[in-house]
Amino acid sequence: MSERQSQDGAARRCGFVALLGAPNAGKSTLLNRMVGSKVSIVSPKVQTTRSRVLGIAMAEAAQIVFIDTPGVFAPKKRLERAMVSAAWGGAQDADRVVVLVDARRGIDKDTQLIIDRLRHDNRQAVLALNKIDLVKRDSLLGLTAQCAKETLENGKDLFSDTFMISALSGDGVDALRAFLVDCMPEGPWLYPEDQSADMPLRLLAAEITREKVFLQLSQELPYAAAVETEAWTERDDGSVRIDQIVYVRRDSQKMIVLGKAGRRIKAIGSAARTELEALLDRRVHLFLHVKVREGWQDDPERYRDLGLDYNV
Repeated sequence: MSERQSQDGAARRCGFVALLGAPNAGKSTLLNRMVGSKVSIVSPKVQTTRSRVLGIAMAEAAQIVFIDTPGVFAPKKRLERAMVSAAWGGAQDADRVVVLVDARRGIDKDTQLIIDRLRHDNRQAVLALNKIDLVKRDSLLGLTAQCAKETLENGKDLFSDTFMISALSGDGVDALRAFLVDCMPEGPWLYPEDQSADMPLRLLAAEITREKVFLQLSQELPYAAAVETEAWTERDDGSVRIDQIVYVRRDSQKMIVLGKAGRRIKAIGSAARTELEALLDRRVHLFLHVKVREGWQDDPERYRDLGLDYNV
């Protein structure tokens, strides 16, 4: 069988789709829905995704490589600048761009930044109005009209097509997926059929723990934490020992992560361990250590680990 043909004889397709949107628009939720497994962490906190995450979805004879990008916003700090740069890098490399808009917020200032940049780059995109299950139909129709008005310039729509979806429930996602399949160019698949992400397990494990830190600490520890997998040890009984470090910037933050009598860090570890065991389909021995590193957000090595450009 030719590498350009699928098992049913159809011509294979393969291409990249970048997911762009304001922080917390639902990009990671949509990516996980498209792929069918968890490859990008999700939390109610904005700017959870810090680097580009590749998720690989199989649909008919097509392999769609989704690029989940950090939320686009007006950056102020070095890490924020690196995150936004990664987002636009993902868009530039993609065959198609999907812009997610939170239907509850509409075109806010961050989404307007995306619209202005796409227009400047003369780049057409697909519009996905997300979280439609949380707004009334009249409001949704009004938002659709607003988007059409905002993006029409010189007789050309910035958005070639519009989809109404709920990434969380899956409503409308199949139609978006089918559309993207037709958009993919013919060509051989870039990844094995059973691969769902282009991310080392050590990094994915660290990201899962970071998600649990965010979910457990809510507003107590805004963006002050990073997680690194320090050691990955295969054991003779088929289980794995994973040692991770949770980095914070101050001693007071370390106490927040640890919690009274260490109860908070135990809860974080238990939640992360449960998800890792489901992901790896084997027993996981997870050991978390909390360390203070005041300047981790200005450490070039951390940026390299995340695939971000320190010098942006």
